[in-house]
Amino acid sequence: MTLTCALVDDEPLALDLLESYVRKTPGLTLCRRYASAIEAMAGLAMQPVDLLFLDIQMPDLSGLDFSRMVDNQSMRIVFTTAFSQYAIDGYKVGALDYLLKPVSYPDFLATVQRAHTWAASRQSVGAPANPAAEGDGEGITEATADYLFVKSDYKVVRINYADIVYIEGLKDYVKIYLTEGRKSVISLTSMKALTETLPAERFLRIHRSYIVSIDQVTAFSKGRVHIGEKELPISDGYKEVVQRYIDAHLLQGR
Repeated sequence: MTLTCALVDDEPLALDLLESYVRKTPGLTLCRRYASAIEAMAGLAMQPVDLLFLDIQMPDLSGLDFSRMVDNQSMRIVFTTAFSQYAIDGYKVGALDYLLKPVSYPDFLATVQRAHTWAASRQSVGAPANPAAEGDGEGITEATADYLFVKSDYKVVRINYADIVYIEGLKDYVKIYLTEGRKSVISLTSMKALTETLPAERFLRIHRSYIVSIDQVTAFSKGRVHIGEKELPISDGYKEVVQRYIDAHLLQGR
């Protein structure tokens, strides 16, 4: 299968590098290169492609703004940028991948392989065109008795259960807060999928938006769970669940 692609970047050297990668990659055909998102808007309307390599920081119209204006169901977008802070924005617009400049050929090739996997799945009956629609647990790739792997920033990250403090639901994403001041991990998955994946003896869901690690809980109070100085609310829908847990583990004084 051969995929068509286009390149959008206001830096000629960046375009030259990507074009050289496309030329030597089997199964990929370059249709055109554009120096701006505005130029690409007109060109892609006349000549659609399967895959668009799109810079983010460009004058007049940014790559992120442009990505919200195009149909990314039939065309998948790969962002190319020197700034890693845009990764979450890339997830939100359903980008296929996110390549950091200077883009290496191995990273480029891995992205093209992902694009071919997407294209093959699109041809299957009932397969979703956008990975963001593939299901609640799409961000979870593996789980064992001690750890799970999740997709984050276009990497697959191992997270030990012992390192999790609590998890916060953020609409289509979850934010996993870790111990010892380590950077939290954001993944495109759901609280429902995590609730079903995490071991029930180690984690307790207390709210539509919060799952806590039982090992990290320092106290329960009326309507609150305390993790050190942090207080998290217990919602009405989970009060009974939390109370059952407390009753089962409470040592009654005499």
